[in-house]
Amino acid sequence: MSTEKALLSWSLTGLLHFLSNHNVNPSNVLPNWLNRYVTHKSRVQYPKRADKGHVYLIGAGPGDAELLTLKAHRLIQQADVVMFDWLVNPDIINMIPSHVERVFVGKKCGQHSMQQADICQLMVEVALTGKNIVRLKGGDPAIFARAAEECDILAKHHIDFAIVPGITAASGASAYAGIPLTHRECAQSVRFITAHLKSATEEPNWQALVAGASGSPSSSSGETLVFYMGLKRIGTIMQRLETHGLKASTPVAVIDQASTAQQQVCIGTLENIAQRVAEQNFQGPAVTIVGEVVNKRHKVNLSLLSQSTADLSVTA
Repeated sequence: MSTEKALLSWSLTGLLHFLSNHNVNPSNVLPNWLNRYVTHKSRVQYPKRADKGHVYLIGAGPGDAELLTLKAHRLIQQADVVMFDWLVNPDIINMIPSHVERVFVGKKCGQHSMQQADICQLMVEVALTGKNIVRLKGGDPAIFARAAEECDILAKHHIDFAIVPGITAASGASAYAGIPLTHRECAQSVRFITAHLKSATEEPNWQALVAGASGSPSSSSGETLVFYMGLKRIGTIMQRLETHGLKASTPVAVIDQASTAQQQVCIGTLENIAQRVAEQNFQGPAVTIVGEVVNKRHKVNLSLLSQSTADLSVTA
């Protein structure tokens, strides 16, 4: 498949998934999208140039568009092409100037607009035309976002790149749910764990996780566990932790769509959280926090953070 045909296919298919995920009517945006990628075909014809473009791997944060960093915003404004993921807030996409090409390359469990190898290849092809690329990822690019693989292929082709950190999902969920990740009284450390390993047959080191998290409520030596991408496996994860020795009464919080207007928080214990989550209409992505810090939760007034999204758009 040619680069042009591939880009058209990936962009249109990915766009429909993206719009569906964010409850946006395709008829409101498809005409402009088609005009961008079909009428102006020259935009997706990528002849090689001697001067290579640069690539910026940028974290878009956990959901709230205002958590985007100033540096990320500046680089988005200066880009020639923005390749963005599923979890990037549409309000951030609206910040992209109209003359900048937008390419959706998102992946969601069971729904991939592009495979990771194809994303890497497309980045290289576009950079070799001399265009500067912003690779926009949800959360932080260095935490469960496969940035290392993209860095590897860029380095292999001698394409200069830089990484701009973003607020990771654990931090966003912690702040917006009012749950500290560490606490002097019960958790001196925190561990991030992905629920999606490289192989379906792989498992985390449950014994090590339980050993770290088994501090008593009166001890400061406990470790907070934060599971990413574990909504569909919440029952299995809790069962594994309990089987390997973590108390069934251990507090657990599941934060769905953290830092967005759709955020929901479910509080329970190791033995009942799966059932409680099943009773709620969680859509994902979700972050699961396990440990005594859940009992240190405070109610935060999220209305103090509200601002009209109309102020976030950028016209160009």
